[in-house]
Amino acid sequence: MNFPFRYRKLAYVALNVTDLPRSLEFYKTLLGLEVSEHNDEIAYLRCSRDHHNIVLHAAPERGVKRVGFELESDDDVEAAFIHFQELGYKPAWVSKDETTLLKQGRSFRLRERHSLLQLEMFSKSTQMAKPFLPTVANIARVGHVVIGAVEFEKACDAFIQDFNFKVSDLIEDRISFMRCHPNPLHHTFAVGPAKENQLHHVNFMVTDIDDIGRALYRMKKNNVQIVYGPGRHPPSNSVFIYFQDPDGMTLEYSFGMEEFPEVGAREPRMLEAVPESLDTWGAVPHPEFGKSGVIEVSS
Repeated sequence: MNFPFRYRKLAYVALNVTDLPRSLEFYKTLLGLEVSEHNDEIAYLRCSRDHHNIVLHAAPERGVKRVGFELESDDDVEAAFIHFQELGYKPAWVSKDETTLLKQGRSFRLRERHSLLQLEMFSKSTQMAKPFLPTVANIARVGHVVIGAVEFEKACDAFIQDFNFKVSDLIEDRISFMRCHPNPLHHTFAVGPAKENQLHHVNFMVTDIDDIGRALYRMKKNNVQIVYGPGRHPPSNSVFIYFQDPDGMTLEYSFGMEEFPEVGAREPRMLEAVPESLDTWGAVPHPEFGKSGVIEVSS
């Protein structure tokens, strides 16, 4: 299929948190994001010139609310809307009032049929006058989102065939690493099997390997649970550390990542389903690793 739209990047992740002031303090002080604005119900944080890369919503249950992708142009947004309509999805334009609050241009949302994850697509967002200034970590971007799906294979097929995500690597029956084409990063998204549709983790890419080491001791000093790492992922060659936010959702810092050319990219590898395919250093995941709450389906 020739897809009529092109992605620019993973733009933001909206998360549901059970104690917004507590989470806001964590994401600002320990994770290192900058607060753009907030009220009693919602907080917008950034790690770039974008108005927001993480949105925190006060909610009774933790998890992921939606994932936003930035396309290359307004024409791509219009073409994508028609594309999903023709495939039998039910894309819906976001109201003007809400896009004003989000400080975005024309945007639409739809749900992938099997994971029920809500995705949002747009091409314009407010660029802040001042650059993001790193504090406790040199965060470059929100890197990727990983979910678990009950209908794992069907969800993978849908993201590939309907959403034009390209598989970079897969670990047989465990996880499929995908990039939103033509974004070059090894993965901006991944899906694994799960007993319920759920969030696995949200990643932030850092520019200095020392950020990984500093995070280890900063989190321990503040009684934050480390759930995996430090280690090195063979699929992307990233050095990583995973830890929990106040709701127990898994977050990741990673340093380094393979990049793919738009044309002539290597074929995806099928990696053996053994611990060494996830970490070459021998780290053992904590039992709570990746148990990060539900995919919201009510919005």
